[in-house]
Amino acid sequence: MRFGSVKGAGMSRRQVMFGMMAGAVASSGAFSFAAVCGGRTDCNGPLKISDLELIELQGHYETEAGVNGQQQVNPLDIYDALRPAVYKDKPGGTKRVTTKAIYLRIRTAGGLDGLYGPIERDAAIVVREDLRPFLIGKDALAGEALWDEMYRSNRHSRAGFFIMAISAVDNALWDLRGRYYGVPVYRLLGGATRESVEVYASCLGFSLEPEAVRTRCLSLKKEGYRNQKWFMGYGPGSGAEGMRKNVELVKILRETLGDDTELMFDAFSGWDLTYALEWAHQVEQYHPRWMEEVSHPEKIESFATLHRSTSIPIASGEHFYGRWEVERYLEAGGLSVVQADPEWCGGISELLKIGTVASLHDVPVIPHGHCIHAAVHVIASQSPMTFPLGEYLINKMRHFYHFEQKAPFPEHAHFALPTGPGFNIELDPAKIDSQKVLAWD
Repeated sequence: MRFGSVKGAGMSRRQVMFGMMAGAVASSGAFSFAAVCGGRTDCNGPLKISDLELIELQGHYETEAGVNGQQQVNPLDIYDALRPAVYKDKPGGTKRVTTKAIYLRIRTAGGLDGLYGPIERDAAIVVREDLRPFLIGKDALAGEALWDEMYRSNRHSRAGFFIMAISAVDNALWDLRGRYYGVPVYRLLGGATRESVEVYASCLGFSLEPEAVRTRCLSLKKEGYRNQKWFMGYGPGSGAEGMRKNVELVKILRETLGDDTELMFDAFSGWDLTYALEWAHQVEQYHPRWMEEVSHPEKIESFATLHRSTSIPIASGEHFYGRWEVERYLEAGGLSVVQADPEWCGGISELLKIGTVASLHDVPVIPHGHCIHAAVHVIASQSPMTFPLGEYLINKMRHFYHFEQKAPFPEHAHFALPTGPGFNIELDPAKIDSQKVLAWD
């Protein structure tokens, strides 16, 4: 139908469009204004926050014993007394594990709740003690204002546990808004940019014994993972033998997987610039996709020097807090990949801004995979050039969402686009042995 062909004096395009929608309702029932806002028609009013609850769940599960306990190098490894012994898998049947998780529930005066988790206890304390009294009575739909007000509410908000608490609240508010409007969060962020979200296999915990590495990396390739990240087991404190093993790991993976699998390596701030350069020059021939967190995140100049001194791309960012820190790194020429984490950097709202900053420098954002709910929705909604894929910690995620009815798991290294309102997190009563609402008085 042409707009110009509609008869009736004074009819605007908007009136014509509403008339067309009304006709569609009459003929098919496919459109309903009552479906807007999750069944409500009062979308313009405030949605006042009435409470923030921190719910601690306790349960248990059975898992393999004696395997997947490989520790990664960490900053304390320079001390002989604090360096772990060389690890080897020793399969021992199964074991019972007691597990706990904290979820944040944001309640509203209208009876609608937002839910997000698991979140960390240190962040939960800040939510309860600092942010809860500040947020009660405010409009849950005013996302930009709430983030800015939380950020401005405390002089320590820019980093650490405080911005982790802001992240938890921000993510729970996105869930609440998704439930309010009756759509998945990624729809609120702009809609889908792809049919599914690809993730790389993050291999924390897997044994670094050569034969175990060969077996595991081939298994992951068969599961569809085109990208694998392995964790360095040794640092400066382990001397020349540790360096040899770190180089050998790269060699084994490349020779086993061939050239069609991208390989990444994580040092968890356990190295320094000199050590990282020595390793990089020995493994450049194997073309790693990146080397990650080679030193503490405050050492921007070390990252910039490393970036200038090797052909291996440099990644970091899971311990960055906010767009300002990301910008300082990029201005210094310190990164090839930004790994901001929506659980720690300021939530979904801030991760979107970090994506904009990174795009100005033509640097991709591949969110750290501490959790997966928020990251998948952001990646799904943004340009694949800026957000090409996510991280999936194979061992951690096996039980991380133990208490949820529909725990997210990838198929063939991809997550299907989420369905259901918000993050659609539903807790499973059958898996909860006990629960309590946390308070620190």
